[in-house]
Parts: sequence; structure tokens; C-alpha cells
Amino acid sequence: MNPTITRRQALTRGGALAALPLLPGLARAQDRRFEPRLEGWRTFEVTTTVNVADAQGGTRVWLPVPGLDTGFQRTLDNGWSGNAGSARLVSDAARGVRMLYAEFPAAVAAPMLQLVSRVQTRNRVVDWSRPTPAKEDPAVLREALQPAELLPLDGIVRKTALEATRGARTDVDKARALYDWVVAHAHREPKVRGCGTGDIKTMLETENLGGKCADLNALFVGMCRSVGVPARDLYGLRLVPSAFGYRELSGNPANLKGAQHCRAEVYLRQHGWVAMDPADVLKVMRQETPEWIKDTRHPLVAPVAKGLFGNWEGNWLAYNTAHDVTLPGGSGKGTLPFLMYPQGENGSGRFDELAPDNFRYTISAREITA
Repeated sequence: MNPTITRRQALTRGGALAALPLLPGLARAQDRRFEPRLEGWRTFEVTTTVNVADAQGGTRVWLPVPGLDTGFQRTLDNGWSGNAGSARLVSDAARGVRMLYAEFPAAVAAPMLQLVSRVQTRNRVVDWSRPTPAKEDPAVLREALQPAELLPLDGIVRKTALEATRGARTDVDKARALYDWVVAHAHREPKVRGCGTGDIKTMLETENLGGKCADLNALFVGMCRSVGVPARDLYGLRLVPSAFGYRELSGNPANLKGAQHCRAEVYLRQHGWVAMDPADVLKVMRQETPEWIKDTRHPLVAPVAKGLFGNWEGNWLAYNTAHDVTLPGGSGKGTLPFLMYPQGENGSGRFDELAPDNFRYTISAREITA
């Protein structure tokens, strides 16, 4: 076992909070809270602008659009402009993922596309004291129990999940055990590009459980599915600062480059779809302070570790919940693990979506309060 993981297990399970070094701002952290409450809707206008400098032949661009209408998000409208020959909303045929697809003729020397989306979001809160039998379309639940290309549900994934949930009787118990397992065994790795890829089989086989949100929450989702608990990733974008003062749980609305974030949710028979985000617990532990916090009882971490099991803050929007996404009209170079970043291609090939300074896209948001 990786020695870093072994140390993290020991600290998380048996911990010695008193032995931790005094971290900068620890006194302030004693009063830190993370308590999302069910409040009113917030309205945001999100603008994504793409400029393609290296126009070689015809250019194609795909932009994710907010595609969920739920108890925590409502899509109001999407509008676009630019110099494309054609642009329209399309969906991936297999997964139904909505996106804006634009085609630029070879004669367009500097392709430009701007998407403006208006959405409403709000906090998610579960009341564990009031279980109520939930109803969901059986087809939706079946989809939330299926494997994906990088999300197998057999072999080491199922074996690990069965070990982690030994003795768990209910779906809530299983979700709790797997959430705790991910927080105890995995870790945030800042050097991973973007949000990671979500290749959970490789993570488990190599015992390299470092990653970012698309890796860490995929690990949770895959293990949930492998033991019969419907679960799914939600791919989206942080919009504005956290109301609770956590820098790493915030977005800078003036510049949302790198603000993409994957969350997760599980379906529990007595509660319906419930918010989860073990990846953000690990992000706070690794990056909220200069020191890597390795104990979930730390006063800065404890409120987040407790709160993100069942709740989340509405300073974020979701694009979609799909794995293995096909780009309609694309060159057919395989599927994407997920669609959370702008995508593009032309005669020079597929653009690198993780290099927005080269691909040249910007994302910003503003909250509409009037």
C-alpha cells in the first residue's frame, strides 16, 4: 500500500489532532462553518467566449450548456452569437447531453463563438430525520447502475466496494461507508491536469488514489454502483465565492478558467437523489491552507466533511451527468469521458480543452439580483 495512503488512514481513523502543527489561521478556523440551508433561488448569467487563433480548414466547436431542470437548478435560456456558418443546440444521441454546436467555414480566419446561459440555482439540503419513500423513473435508476468506459463495476472496483461496505445493511449505510472510504484512502493531487479523467480501475490497481474531482467522485460513484446503489457524477462549473469563506469551494466570477467541478449524488430509497462531494472534502484538506491537513476532525475540515454528505452550496451549476459522450458532427475520434469543458477541432486536429490560453476561451458569470 502506498505509504502516504497508510498515513492518511491512520490519521483519519485514529487521528491525533493535538499532534498536528498549528496551521496559519487556525484560530479563525475554530469558528468556521459549512451549513448550506434551503433558501431561495439565485439567478446567474454565464458567458462562454471561444476564439480560435489557429484556423486550419473548417472549424467545429462544442460548448456544454446547462441541461438539468431539478429541485436545485433551473435552466432559463441559452443564446449565442459569433461568426459561425451555423450554430444550434444538439444532443449526444446515446446520452442526451445538450451542447451548442457551431461550424465555421474554412474562409473564416478567426472563428468566434459566444454562449450566454441564464440559470437559477439553490442549495441542496437533505433532512435525514424525515425519510420519505422516493419515486424515480426505473429507466433513470437503471442508467445510474451501469458501467462506463472508465467506470467498470466488476473486478477490483466491486471487490474494494464490498470490503468497504462490509456490515452495511441499508443504502444509506453503504453510501456513508463509501464516502468515508474515499475521504480516508484517496487524496487531492494538484498536479493532475484539469479535473482528471475518472479512470477508477487504474487508480485502484496502481494504488495511486491521488486525483481531482472527476477522479475522486468517479471513484465514489463507481463503487456505489458496484454494490447496487444508484449514483451519478454531475459535471459543472463553480460560479461565485462560497458563502462560508472557503477559498477552494469558490469560483471567481470574473474569470472562471479552471472553475470546472464535478459533483456526485446517490439515490436513496427513503430520500431520493442526495448530494455528495467527497472530492471537495479532499480539496479542502489538501489546498485550503499551506499545510496538507490529514485529519477530518480538523476544525477547518470537519464542517465540510459533515456537510457534503447530503448537502451542497448553490454557487455551482451542472451541465450534465453523462459518461462516454460523443460529439455530434465530430471527426469520430472516440468518446469523451465527460463533457465539462469547451471542445473544438479543425484541420490541425482536436484542440486541447485543458489549455484555454491556447484554445483561447474564457468563462465568466454574474449574479442577477434585480
